[in-house]
Amino acid sequence: MTRQAAAVVVAGGRGVRAGGQIPKQYRTVGGIPVIRSSLSLFAEHPEIGAVQPVIHGDDTELFAGATTGLRLQPSVPGGDTRQGSVRAGLEALAPLRPDIVLVHDAARPFASPALISRAVAAAAKTRAAVPGLAVTDTVKTTDVAGRVAATLDRTRLVTVQTPQAFDFALLYDAHRRAADAGRQDFTDDAALAEWAGIPVTVFEGETRNVKLTTEDDFARAEAEHLLRAADIRTGAGFDVHVFGEGDHVMLGGIRIPHTCGVIGHSDADVALHALTDAVLGALADGDIGQHFPPSDPQWRGASSDRFLAFACERVRARKGLIANLDVTIVCEAPRVGPHRDAMRARIAAIAGVAVDRVAVKATTSEQLGFTGRREGLVAMATATIRLPWVAP
Repeated sequence: MTRQAAAVVVAGGRGVRAGGQIPKQYRTVGGIPVIRSSLSLFAEHPEIGAVQPVIHGDDTELFAGATTGLRLQPSVPGGDTRQGSVRAGLEALAPLRPDIVLVHDAARPFASPALISRAVAAAAKTRAAVPGLAVTDTVKTTDVAGRVAATLDRTRLVTVQTPQAFDFALLYDAHRRAADAGRQDFTDDAALAEWAGIPVTVFEGETRNVKLTTEDDFARAEAEHLLRAADIRTGAGFDVHVFGEGDHVMLGGIRIPHTCGVIGHSDADVALHALTDAVLGALADGDIGQHFPPSDPQWRGASSDRFLAFACERVRARKGLIANLDVTIVCEAPRVGPHRDAMRARIAAIAGVAVDRVAVKATTSEQLGFTGRREGLVAMATATIRLPWVAP
């Protein structure tokens, strides 16, 4: 019989060594918040029935923004130490009565689904297990003066990672015993289990399962992501709408006063429609009409930011990133120039990218054609994305 497994992901630290304006778990690698990548590993894994995030009390809004759409238990505030945070997560999971619990650091976003499966299997077999890697460097101890005191036998040394895996009741009881004994100094759950007299075994870890701690760690992770996201793709989009009755047009997500409106099933934002098709085209994932058919009444009058946000989320779902969005608007009027910066900012917010990755340009058709006759307007767009390379 398959045993029910749950996960506690601790994300209450401040991450001061990593620098930055926000805690490290909310910084991005490849355009995706670190905490989202870590939580997604468990939320999307078929062997994990519940994922319990533990966060700092000051990070509620950051957490909500970074984890939209993920299948998670309601977050709980952590304690003053990592040990206290893990116990808070275990307390929150206790009513679900899982058989196995995996404890993972939110700052380790690169673990694989295979590692999670190994962790579940190891806990089912031994009741307490941690992923580890053999030490390849020579390790020495030093005295207070910095002189070498001894050289250790590295054949018996391992470096330990997370997720660490345990029988839930066993770890829960050990945490309660440690708290009752006034012990709050354990830096990982394996050490706490050892103190409680629980034998802990080691299973194979992963070299990519690094913990992001310093600014250099983030720089290396970003560089590695770019190397792995070597499948560079470009898509094109085109949209046209005719003018009609009204007092404004929507362009690039911005409401612009005008002497007429635009006829369309949604809000007829040609810029966002063209960008949506460009992103979907780069993914080879259909077009806007396939995903949001005009025949469907739910999209009547809909705000077009939903379409572009959907397309960009499809990129992130494939572990990709958006490198550049470029749109050109063709019309005699209204004038785009005064609204260009607002459009760039709005498109960047919708797509979840920096504003310097968004270009908005405008031109006229020199009074030629239907745009020259002020009968409508056109947008042409390109999108460049990067996806992880998959061999054909």
